[in-house]
Amino acid sequence: MHTGSPLLPARVALVTGGNKGIGRSIALQLATRGWDVILTYRSDPAAARSVAADIARQGRDVMTLALDVTDSGSFPACLDTMTGWLQSRGQGRKLDALINNAGAHAPAPFGAITADDIDLLHALHFKGPLLLTQALSPLLADGARIVNLSSSLTRHTAAGSLVYAAMKGALEVMTRYLALELGPRGITVNAVAPGPTQTDFFGGAVRDNPDVQRYVSDHTALGRPGHAEDIGAMVAALVGPDNHWVTAQRIEVGGGILL
Repeated sequence: MHTGSPLLPARVALVTGGNKGIGRSIALQLATRGWDVILTYRSDPAAARSVAADIARQGRDVMTLALDVTDSGSFPACLDTMTGWLQSRGQGRKLDALINNAGAHAPAPFGAITADDIDLLHALHFKGPLLLTQALSPLLADGARIVNLSSSLTRHTAAGSLVYAAMKGALEVMTRYLALELGPRGITVNAVAPGPTQTDFFGGAVRDNPDVQRYVSDHTALGRPGHAEDIGAMVAALVGPDNHWVTAQRIEVGGGILL
């Protein structure tokens, strides 16, 4: 596979949850722009292999890696695997972008929220991304980009999303603190907050339910639900070389939902 010019190796991005939905779109959009990609998955390795094949067809290097971001004990082994892969592709190669995308919703109305719901969403959307970013810090190149995937639900509300939105809110606070802590290395840290998007997320409701689609379209300035490609394009642009002066920002990518 292509490994970039010997004088200017391709940039390398790690996309967690890169086998489906928005993560898949991010991985493919990055490959289109000349990035090599490490994509992780928690389940459905066949989907990960399919994305990897699409990336390889674009002439990019790609690695798939099983990773459960709720299991911080597995991070050292994953770090060793990534380090080996990077070194095999050129001395001194590091990660130029980290996209903390992996997640789930686990909706529950107030009165039916369980401790397990809270623990799962905390591990997925705050504890896991924080500890993973910390573990990967030695592998991040100076001047790297970090993007944390948040949600428009930190700005507006929807019944059943209390815990999910609260954890995404914590992720946004983490984003600002990481921007401060990592700024001396020239590393930018931003949050991208998708609006309702047509993926498997939330049981595929935005993609499959006509009533949900109609509601979203009627309450969105641009008149439709989002597509995964809308989010992938934003993330790919944000980690590009022209955005070295954007950090500690929350960028909502929702077409103007519930303005």
